[in-house]
Amino acid sequence: MTKRIDILVAEPSEIIVEGLSSLLSKRSDYSLLAPLHDATILEERVRTLQPDLLLLNPTLLSHPEKLHLAAVQQAAPSMALVAVVYQYVEPSVLSLFPHTIDIREARNRIAAIVDEAVQDIRTHASEQEDYELSDRETQVLVLIAQGLSSKEIADRLCISIHTVNTHRKNITHKTGIRSVAGLAVYAMLHNLA
Repeated sequence: MTKRIDILVAEPSEIIVEGLSSLLSKRSDYSLLAPLHDATILEERVRTLQPDLLLLNPTLLSHPEKLHLAAVQQAAPSMALVAVVYQYVEPSVLSLFPHTIDIREARNRIAAIVDEAVQDIRTHASEQEDYELSDRETQVLVLIAQGLSSKEIADRLCISIHTVNTHRKNITHKTGIRSVAGLAVYAMLHNLA
């Protein structure tokens, strides 16, 4: 039996919340939690409810968004994030989210994006067999989080670029995080950066 996915929607627009709820409630394996219309208690709500998936309007995040989002993620480390957008959001903020829903998308595309995020949750849960980063992978991760390129990391650690890229692949496999911004958040959450 498949575990039910608890979904928390944090969005100021009641119409958008209702639309997302209508779309997602059709799935028997999705459980919708009471939505939030502002972010004043977002971190507390996430810590208490431990949702599997957070659909979040990035404009609710306080500045600096990266630190606010890191605190929310630390409250539920295995929670997946999806940005819900319908207005301009800084690309640097959007890069913090592995998935993005533009509400102007077709109904089936929105459902597909949520399904992708849920699949990431399930894949990450099944692969989480105590995959710990080696000391060298941790060093590479810290340097990635500092914004260094593969060549700069190779020079700093006196290893080849090929070796750095292998470490990057291993880090991505072990953490399930593909973006540099996501790895930076991961490093912050684990007190590495």
